[in-house]
Amino acid sequence: MEVVSLTQDSHGPWLAGRKGIPLRLSFPSVSSGNKQRRPLCRKAMLRGLVFAALLVSCGASTWSAEEARPFREGKFETAELRYIHDVPVLIVAGSPEEMGRQKAELTADAVEKMVAYPQRLLDKIAPQPEEREKFIAAARALAKNIPPDHLDELRAFAVQAKMQDQGDLGVLGNVMIDIYRDSLGCSSLIVEADNSTTGGPLFGRNLDFFTLGIIDDCTLVTVQRPAGKHAFASVGFPGLFGCLTGINDAGLALAVHEVFFSKDNAPMYNPKGIPYTFLFRRILEECATGEEAEKLLRAAKRTTLLNLAVCDRRHAAVFEITPLTVAVRRPENGICACTNHFRTPELSRFGLDRRYPLLMRSRYELPLSVEDVHRKLHAVNKGRLTVQTMVFEPAPLTLHLAAGNCPSSALPLKKVELAPLLKPQGDMEK
Repeated sequence: MEVVSLTQDSHGPWLAGRKGIPLRLSFPSVSSGNKQRRPLCRKAMLRGLVFAALLVSCGASTWSAEEARPFREGKFETAELRYIHDVPVLIVAGSPEEMGRQKAELTADAVEKMVAYPQRLLDKIAPQPEEREKFIAAARALAKNIPPDHLDELRAFAVQAKMQDQGDLGVLGNVMIDIYRDSLGCSSLIVEADNSTTGGPLFGRNLDFFTLGIIDDCTLVTVQRPAGKHAFASVGFPGLFGCLTGINDAGLALAVHEVFFSKDNAPMYNPKGIPYTFLFRRILEECATGEEAEKLLRAAKRTTLLNLAVCDRRHAAVFEITPLTVAVRRPENGICACTNHFRTPELSRFGLDRRYPLLMRSRYELPLSVEDVHRKLHAVNKGRLTVQTMVFEPAPLTLHLAAGNCPSSALPLKKVELAPLLKPQGDMEK
């Protein structure tokens, strides 16, 4: 049986087995010159006014109504699911098996809804039985590269939730973003401490993702305290065991962004790599600084092309990652922006992007506050794709999160103090 693979060519990434059908890519033109800048400034002012009006009109997200909440509060063993300022927060701790059971017991109802997501995406991208079998075969093969402790957690979840018969969909839901690539458009803006009104760094991030009408209101903050490792908080969805966006107890925060072109001619998909959400979870569990994260990334086998924005309590960087290369991009004038293109000399192939220059204009407006970063993220939202908007404060371990309606950037940020949640269980009880 042929396994799905992805490659780069002059037209961008293509899906093997679907010859002649390129993945959707959009390159909006960017005007330059003084004559174009003044209208853009007026547009920015109008966007600011619209943004303020939206925040007033969207004073409460869908989480604020008890009957609309997608998760039920509860406790199981040492774990708990509760709402903090209308944000659902799951807190689990212990061995991989214990955390798997705890997740299953407290989120199984929501995960049953999430199972429809990979199924519906499969229906769209692999409607024929033979195509579907290729995807499932690729997922099974890649799942063998999931770190053993993470895989033990996933298996314990399936047993506790009595979902062993849906194992293929569960695995596919966690690794399909390595195998199937499409034109998603996440954005991040990192402000170093000297340029922040808070006195500490700020890390803003939009997650842009196809919701398929399923995951719009399913954002979940999961606080994990694995035995013998760093505790961390991941902003994701029920049933997602890796990490797209998160921060650990050392103040190391990260966010991933897809990339589609690289100068090093690396393959778009390396089936021998660690599925990337699990690799980034390893960073949060094992690293305390950006330097340690870089070392782990270089040593690991990597599946695909990605930007990983990283910020600890002192420094920020973007790691530009392919199966062959890890390049590092540092802040410019105290600002680090990240979208969906490589920009280092080693890897940059295309840089045409409307969002990146908009974010980089922030260096002329310093210092920036949490609210300023929120406003900047709203200026680069992608409408129905923007499902999560957040700002981390790595120094005090604070999360400001908006989710529940798309674009999430139009919603007010809800504050969650993560520091007490990331402490060991005994310290929390004190």
